[in-house]
Amino acid sequence: MPSNSPRPSILYVSNLSYPAKGRRYCDEDIYLTSRLRQHFNLAICHPEDATALMPAHDTVVIRNSGPTVDYAQAYLHFREQAKATNQRVYNPLTGKGDMAGKQYLIDLTDAGFPVIPTIGTADHLDRLPRAPEYVVKPKAGADSHGLEFVSEADLQGNLQDKARDKADVLVQPKIDFRYEVSFYFVDHDFQYALNAPDPAKRWELSPYTPSREDLEFAQRFVDWNDLDHGIQRVDACRTRQGELLLVELEDLNPYLSLDRTPEATRTGFVSAMAASILHSLG
Repeated sequence: MPSNSPRPSILYVSNLSYPAKGRRYCDEDIYLTSRLRQHFNLAICHPEDATALMPAHDTVVIRNSGPTVDYAQAYLHFREQAKATNQRVYNPLTGKGDMAGKQYLIDLTDAGFPVIPTIGTADHLDRLPRAPEYVVKPKAGADSHGLEFVSEADLQGNLQDKARDKADVLVQPKIDFRYEVSFYFVDHDFQYALNAPDPAKRWELSPYTPSREDLEFAQRFVDWNDLDHGIQRVDACRTRQGELLLVELEDLNPYLSLDRTPEATRTGFVSAMAASILHSLG
């Protein structure tokens, strides 16, 4: 049962040893837990241990837990048990973005949202703009797992092979973009933005001052996802024509790149996160 202490108890889920390219999960989670301990009783665990440990805590806070494909059965069991026992989870397990796989990119394309055009079957290739290269990746992938760049000439054969193997994939044109930019939210409130000026160096990020139009773009996806509370990262690319297109909506365990932000931004983010967790406990 959750603790009777006046301070809420949180189980903080992180894979501290996950070898993320260009990032150190452990550093970010050491920083966050050291600050959150001022507000909560806190224990850290590996994602595969969360199901067994969560009954003793008021909520489970999922942070840098790594791609769920690496522990798919344990993650499915965690979701099932959390639902069966009404365990609070932060972020709630109702997200429609990456938390539920990448089908949302197809759905948002079909609904006319500003996303990189995405299809899920060779039958719909005519819905994509022609491009010299295409991106083919698993619907359940994360952190570039299984991503392939395929020439236009080889695309049809590649997708036929995937269909024979019953692989569930997405197809997108490879976009020639100027840079990537990420917008970070707690609940529905914008916190900060970072951009990667060099497309070849995704995680070499700098503070970014968004325009009103940029914020309206990002807010549209946060509002669409409609999570009651939690942390979300809206990743976009700026095309050569100047428009923003959604790359992905991270709503399960988005890395925050807090080490790339000023101290005042980090402090403000932690305050917003702590307040959000407290509010989620009702």
